Amino acid sequence: MKVDGVSYRPIWEEGGAVRIIDQTRLPFAFETTTLGSEADAAHAIREMLVRGAPLIGATAAYGMALAMREDPSDANLAAAWERLHATRPTAINLRWALDDVSARLRPLPPADRAEAAFARARAIADEDVAINRAIGEHGLTLIEAVAARKGRVNVLTHCNAGWLATCDWGTATAPIYMAHDKGIDVHVWVDETRPRNQGGFLTAWELGQHGVPHTVIVDNAGGHLMQHGEVDLCFVGTDRTTRTGDVCNKIGTYLKALAAHDNGVPFYVCLPSPTIDWTVADGVKEIPIEARRPEEVTEVQGLGRNGVETFRVVSPGSPGFNPAFDVTPARLVSGLVTERGVAAASEAGLRALFPERAAA
Repeated sequence: MKVDGVSYRPIWEEGGAVRIIDQTRLPFAFETTTLGSEADAAHAIREMLVRGAPLIGATAAYGMALAMREDPSDANLAAAWERLHATRPTAINLRWALDDVSARLRPLPPADRAEAAFARARAIADEDVAINRAIGEHGLTLIEAVAARKGRVNVLTHCNAGWLATCDWGTATAPIYMAHDKGIDVHVWVDETRPRNQGGFLTAWELGQHGVPHTVIVDNAGGHLMQHGEVDLCFVGTDRTTRTGDVCNKIGTYLKALAAHDNGVPFYVCLPSPTIDWTVADGVKEIPIEARRPEEVTEVQGLGRNGVETFRVVSPGSPGFNPAFDVTPARLVSGLVTERGVAAASEAGLRALFPERAAA
């Protein structure tokens, strides 16, 4: 995708270095930074310079490559896996990428590991781009069906499942970008997505860069809009989906799914296959939910008179609680939009599209 007319990915290689867009600076400044070490990659994941399950996975793969450049020993291969895995507990792509790279490196002589790790990290990023493009094509058919009936299509999103959360295109936004590029009259209701405002900061910024009509709303407005027929489809992403179709995504997704179910609004989850956790059946009981710093609830960043400033937004002395994700039960999900098509949110639906993954 493009920023001010220049094509970017959120992570790329340049002159032997790994570069990323620092998403903590958006939307008020566009800055890139270099990951020069495994520690830099871990910091970028933990502090959310990069975020979104697919991008976290790609960054972790590059983190393993950087670790092998520093020390390709068996001991450091195992230690780097542990250090990187500890950065974010919920997004399954992190573990998937670390397992994938580690399995490929373990049989190799230490001298060959760094080169092989960089090659695999590069391939993971390219594969993610292809997956998201395919998700976009399948999701586009859902938008086209609504457009054929009523003209303008209003899509509601939550958090950022855009190209900034992946290696390009995005998951939930890929169908939207394709519909817009095809000339369909598509408009996006963008949830602000407190507490980190990733909808208002990142999704709105992305859509604006691409020229997609959109409006930012407070998180509590979605149900009202659905009651009044102003939402045709919900598209969200996911950080981990169980084999039975339960969906773990940014906190607040569950409430949007409940509102959509109550108002008969189709609620779709855009799901790249590496985000399926085939080892988990019950998302509410089995998926670990990351609790982040309470300051993300009690404070907010904004553009003030002196530039970007941090403001306290709750009563002084009041504590905050900050679960980063929630789980939407499969019964509330209209379908899982994958790179192989739209699956029912069920074990049978996922197994039908990914028999080889289910067997493994």
